Amino acid sequence: MLTQLDQASQTTLVDLSKLRIEKWKMDSNYKRQTQSNAESVQRNLQSALPEITGQLRNAPEDLGLTFKLYRNLDALYDVLGSIAESAGAFGSRDEFQSVSNDLNTFERARRQLAERLENLTASKETELAGLRAQIKTLQAQVPPPTPKKIVVDDDETAKKPAPKKKKPVPKPPAATTAPATAPAPQSTPQQ
Repeated sequence: MLTQLDQASQTTLVDLSKLRIEKWKMDSNYKRQTQSNAESVQRNLQSALPEITGQLRNAPEDLGLTFKLYRNLDALYDVLGSIAESAGAFGSRDEFQSVSNDLNTFERARRQLAERLENLTASKETELAGLRAQIKTLQAQVPPPTPKKIVVDDDETAKKPAPKKKKPVPKPPAATTAPATAPAPQSTPQQ
């Protein structure tokens, strides 16, 4: 498919270079727009399209690159379709026929690529479903680790009795070295 696309690309480049848009009898703004579209398609066919197809040749199963090529072909088809319409309305019969053939070739390539994209997507989905099932099987075989229990008791004061206050133990009197003196009796006068 990519080889056919390369051949169609080369043929379209030749056909676009043969267009004499400047001689078409049409509004000058529309003529400039058509010329600009033709130049845009030529640039794409010379640089962007070969780059994408080269990348896809290196990674044919790459879904992202396949979709990128599809989008590029879709854009090319739209712009080339506009050029073909203008060629049909204002160009020679040969110009219209050649651009129209190129447009049909790109349409076939776009359809083929859309089918490839659909098949590749289905294949990848099947592969993913198999991998997911395999992961579930492997996870079921490995016992889960035993969870650690952590008990958080926010109401500690209600469950534990309040600590009892101990009575202070009296301290023994300190021994003194001086003898204790008895108080002297008081004499009372007799009458």
